[in-house]
Amino acid sequence: MPMFVWEGTLRSGELRKGVMDAASVAAVEQKLRAQQITVKSVKRDWRNIQIKMPGSTGVKLQDLVQFTRQFATMIDAGLPLVQALDILAGQQENPAFKVVLHDVKTNVESGKTFADSLAKHPRVFDSLFVNLVSAGETGGVLDTIMNRLSLYLEKNARVIRQVKGAMVYPLVVLSVGIVIAIGMLIWVIPVFQDMFADFNAALPAPTQFIVDLSQGLRHNWFIFVIFVIGIYVGWIFIRRNKQGHEITDRIFLQLPVFGPVLRKVAVARFTRTMSTMLSSGVPILDALDIVARSAGNVVVEKALYYARQKISEGRTLAEPLAETKVFPGMVVQMISVGEATGAMDAMLSKIADFYDEEVDVAIATLTSMLEPVIMMVLAVLLGGLIIGMYLPIFSLAGAISTEG
Repeated sequence: MPMFVWEGTLRSGELRKGVMDAASVAAVEQKLRAQQITVKSVKRDWRNIQIKMPGSTGVKLQDLVQFTRQFATMIDAGLPLVQALDILAGQQENPAFKVVLHDVKTNVESGKTFADSLAKHPRVFDSLFVNLVSAGETGGVLDTIMNRLSLYLEKNARVIRQVKGAMVYPLVVLSVGIVIAIGMLIWVIPVFQDMFADFNAALPAPTQFIVDLSQGLRHNWFIFVIFVIGIYVGWIFIRRNKQGHEITDRIFLQLPVFGPVLRKVAVARFTRTMSTMLSSGVPILDALDIVARSAGNVVVEKALYYARQKISEGRTLAEPLAETKVFPGMVVQMISVGEATGAMDAMLSKIADFYDEEVDVAIATLTSMLEPVIMMVLAVLLGGLIIGMYLPIFSLAGAISTEG
C-alpha cells in the first residue's frame, strides 16, 4: 500500500508527525481519528516508492538481523516499545522495511500486542519470530527473548553467507568458462571451418562434431535458448510439485559431496531453532510445528512432523527421530540424554554449536575440493574445443611428412 506523511495534534495540543501505509488519504484520517488525533495534513510520501520483484518482500535477512539486535539493545536499556520502534523506523535505510516498521508501530499504538502487529507481515517476520515475541510478551521477558532471537538470526545469517560464499567462486569460474566456449563456437570455430573447407578431405569425428555444434549454435540459436528455458521451467515445475520437491530434496541429501554439507546445515538449523524456542518457553509441540515449517528441506520437515505426531502420542523426541534415519545417531543420542536430564534446550544448543563448527569445516573442505574439479571441467571443455579444431592440422602435417 502507498505511504502517507501525516501531521496532527493530540487532545493535549501536542504536535505529532508520522508515516502510515493506507489505501487512501481518507483511510489515514480515519485511523488517526480512531487514535484521537486531530488531523492537520496528510500527504503522499513519494520517497518510499520502490520497485520489487514478484514474490519479494524487499527486506533482506541482514536488515532483520540488524533490527533485532538494535531493538533488543533498546528494550534491554529500558526504552518503551513504541519509542524503540519509532527510532528504528526513522533510521531504517531500506524503504520496504521502513514501511513495515511504521505499520508495526501504528498497530502497537492502537492497542495491539507487538506479536500481533508483527504477524500482519508474515513474509518479513516468520512464525518463529512471532511466536518467540509472543512468548516474551506473555512472560514479561521480551528483552531476553529479543536477545536470544538476535543471536539466533545472526548465526543463521552467518551459515547462509558461508554456503552462498562457497558457491560463488565455482559458479563464477564455470560461467566464465561457458561464455568463453560459446564465444569460441560462434566466432573462432567458423574461421577454422573456412580453412578446413580448402582441404577437400573428411574431418575427424571430434572436429566434425564441434563444427556441427558451431553451425547449430549460429544458425539455430533459438533452439538452444528454448532448451535452456525448458530446463529452467521444468525445474521450477518439479520444485513446486509436492512429490517432485520431496524427491529432489532427498536426492540433494544423498549427493556424495554436497549431501553431507546440506545435512549438517539442516541439523544445525533444527537444533539451534529448537533450542531457542524451548528456552523461551514455547511448548515442544508448537516448537516442532514451527521448526518443521522452517526446515528448508521437505525430507527434514516430514521427519520432524513424524516426531511431533509420536510425541503427541506419548513418546519421547529421540525415538521417532531415530526411526526417520534423517538425523545422525550422535544427534539422536544427545537429544535422548537431554530428555533424560531435563536439559533439552541446553543439549540442543551444544549440538547446534558443534554442528556450526562442522558446517565451517565442511564448507571449507567443499570449497577446496570444488576448485580443482572446476579447473578440470574447464580444461576438458576448452581444451577439447582447441584440440578438436587442431586435429585436421595434425593429420595434414602427418600426411605431408609421410609423403616427404
